[in-house]
Amino acid sequence: MEGSWRSRSSSSSTTGVLVLLLLMVVMQRGEGQLAEDFYSKTCPNLESIVKQVVSTKVSQTFTTIPATLRLFFHDCFVEGCDGSVLITSPNGDAEKDSEDNLSLAGDGFDTVFKAKQAVEASCPATVSCADILALAARDVVVLAGGPSFNVELGRLDGLISKASRVHGNLPEPTFNLDQLNSNFGKNGLSQIDMIALSGAHTLGFSHCNRFANRIYSFSSSSPVDPSLDLEYAKQLMEACPRNVDPRIAIDMDPVTPRAFDNVYYQNLVAGKGLFTSDEVLFSDPASQPTVNDFARNAGDFNGAFATAMRKLGRVGVKTGKEGEIRIDCTAFNS
Repeated sequence: MEGSWRSRSSSSSTTGVLVLLLLMVVMQRGEGQLAEDFYSKTCPNLESIVKQVVSTKVSQTFTTIPATLRLFFHDCFVEGCDGSVLITSPNGDAEKDSEDNLSLAGDGFDTVFKAKQAVEASCPATVSCADILALAARDVVVLAGGPSFNVELGRLDGLISKASRVHGNLPEPTFNLDQLNSNFGKNGLSQIDMIALSGAHTLGFSHCNRFANRIYSFSSSSPVDPSLDLEYAKQLMEACPRNVDPRIAIDMDPVTPRAFDNVYYQNLVAGKGLFTSDEVLFSDPASQPTVNDFARNAGDFNGAFATAMRKLGRVGVKTGKEGEIRIDCTAFNS
């Protein structure tokens, strides 16, 4: 075998080297294609343009903050961070049309669309909708008092957006710890990442039907989930009586609903986690130490959240023929 390898021509050897180099380039263009300075030459004012639009939108309505952050999560967990959740289908069968995404607030979409228009005016056909969403998600966190972090850029917009591919990819409010770890793990996120990203529930709201089982039909022996603080359970019942208007929603953080802080974890310790998937982070011994740490130390939470957001932003990045730079975030270029 050694002799036959040595007898190959120099041209074959050169071809082999070139193929190897090409493979290395291709392999590196997944997460590796992302860079904080990706648009430094092609759209140097990108971040300031997006930040200005986001700031204006937030000044008009606070809902912009949780809506944009949630939109980023829902985008990345289905097909990867590729802007596919932004697509509008004339047949009503795009990602945004799935049952799991019907509750996504319009202010999140509007924020991205307005930012894209502003970016197009300065840098036409240059920046993907996926990158604009990633920047906007960071900006709303900062505007709510959360940590700032550098966003890696260079994503392409995906070419697939189907409602049928959403179910089973997003975490459910009834998940236990194993289910949460499995759901986040398939996206390359650790348990600590998952607990940190769950801290986004310090902002935003939920419709009553998403947690009604915890206060009215938890089990045959206990209609109310025993892990819920009794006073909090009463507050939930008052806000969400039986047969309540399905449009009614309540704050996920009953203490500081408009601030990005670590009070979410303090709420879990106090039995005031809104979803089963929230409270289980404290009730399960495997995750409780992390919750206690985040509840006591805002710095630990902020650092873990920033790290997890950067990791989340690398999920399913599209390259080459897998994606495009959409001119209109709601429609494929073709």
